[in-house]
Amino acid sequence: MGAASALAAELRRIGAGVEEFEDGLAITPAKLRPASIKTYDDHRIAMSFAIAGLKLAGVRIRNPGCVAKTFPDFFKRLAALRSA
Repeated sequence: MGAASALAAELRRIGAGVEEFEDGLAITPAKLRPASIKTYDDHRIAMSFAIAGLKLAGVRIRNPGCVAKTFPDFFKRLAALRSA
């Protein structure tokens, strides 16, 4: 699965309306819901949905360790933002 398709799948998982095109995505605003996010072993998916989780309670990242390849202390820094 390509990065755009993975992103679309996980956006749909949290309730967003998503249309996929050859050159990108169209995202329709919707009421979002908590979900367990599949990362596809992609650090970008993990980090972006973790940021979304700052505003959307109940977002859980499966395989959060995949961020280690580019930002090993990402979740430590994210936790610091939550407590700030």
